[in-house]
Amino acid sequence: MSTYKISLENGILKIGFGSPAQNNEIVKEAEARLEEMAESGELAGGEVIRVNGPASLPVAMLLAHKLAHLYQAIACFDPKLSKYVVAIAHGDKFAIGDLLD
Repeated sequence: MSTYKISLENGILKIGFGSPAQNNEIVKEAEARLEEMAESGELAGGEVIRVNGPASLPVAMLLAHKLAHLYQAIACFDPKLSKYVVAIAHGDKFAIGDLLD
């Protein structure tokens, strides 16, 4: 069974918990899924990726690290703002704190 779910839908990385597990198991499964998606070309990299869904701190750190190697900017959904907040930015197209739809 899957302890952590990751899928790409319309340019948004949808994430969420699956079967109950401890973080040491979840991060391994999340890393394997990201590697699988990158190798298949599903996560091809580019300018920006939007991330939406719950994550524990260890999983969030793993996601940030892996995605930062593929994308110039990473934006996370903030339900209070109903927007994506750029949390990682390389280059000059996006800045930390930019709000995206």
